[in-house]
Amino acid sequence: MGKRIGLVVNPTSGKSRGMTLGLQVAHRLRSAGHEVLDLSDETYAAARDRALGAVAQGLDVLAVVGGDGMVHLGVEVAAETGTALAVIAVGTGNDVARGLGLPVHDPVRAADLVTSGSPRAVDAVRHVDAHGDRHWYAGVLGAGFDSLVNERANTWPWPKGKMRYNLAIVRELPLFRAIPYVVTVDGVRRETKAMLVVVANGPSYGGGMRVAPAARFDDGLLDVMILHEISTVEFLRVFPTVFRGAHVGHPAVEILQGRRVTLEAAGIVAYADGERFAPLPLTVEVVPGAVTVMAPVSAPVAAPVVPSRAGPVT
Repeated sequence: MGKRIGLVVNPTSGKSRGMTLGLQVAHRLRSAGHEVLDLSDETYAAARDRALGAVAQGLDVLAVVGGDGMVHLGVEVAAETGTALAVIAVGTGNDVARGLGLPVHDPVRAADLVTSGSPRAVDAVRHVDAHGDRHWYAGVLGAGFDSLVNERANTWPWPKGKMRYNLAIVRELPLFRAIPYVVTVDGVRRETKAMLVVVANGPSYGGGMRVAPAARFDDGLLDVMILHEISTVEFLRVFPTVFRGAHVGHPAVEILQGRRVTLEAAGIVAYADGERFAPLPLTVEVVPGAVTVMAPVSAPVAAPVVPSRAGPVT
């Protein structure tokens, strides 16, 4: 039986091949007997609004074509609605798709999951702002050196992609000083100076940085990784190890778990799934099973590969 599917495409994904890939996905879905509504637009906000309207009117599946930013849009729209999410991962990082065991850079196989895949409930993370509006993310929220780099990179029109981010790291690092934080996890308050704090629902962000390698998308918990104050030289030494998840063995790294997390720090804007999310202070909480994702029948959900550890609180 055909499904009613809303399709949102990021036209810049896949090295600016997003629209071509979107047409390919739409054709594949229609060939399988589904009704496809194109909800794409010129801006992220406009596409999100169109998708929200379509879900309110009734969609079986919301399919998003792009990278983690499009997954972010999908979770914002589909969380707690009953509309399933299909992720067509063709972006640069695709951390959420990889963590969920979904096809990456294979739009045909990803689109086929709408027909042959298994609906799988996974957790999402909710923030309620001062106006009572709900905001969601799927993977990792960063608030520290990483978000300052994002803030800097987003002011530059050139270069594009990872090179802009790498140059922003080079520019930000000599100026950076450890940030005073208050981190509260399930009511337990900690004060520390740290390089960064992340609140993770999944294991990786930034194109493969396994910042919280034991995090799972379906365990009802958030993994909070704190990199306490270290020297710039030590930071440069530790940074490459995050791609293996080996940083968790460093004495300055502390990993906590909980369901509700509040972060407080001056002048920091948090980024989630690579998107600008909210300024600190903010509170987030995990909502178990908030999103249904179309997944391969046998797909794992981010099984941990490195045990978490708790270091000393400073």
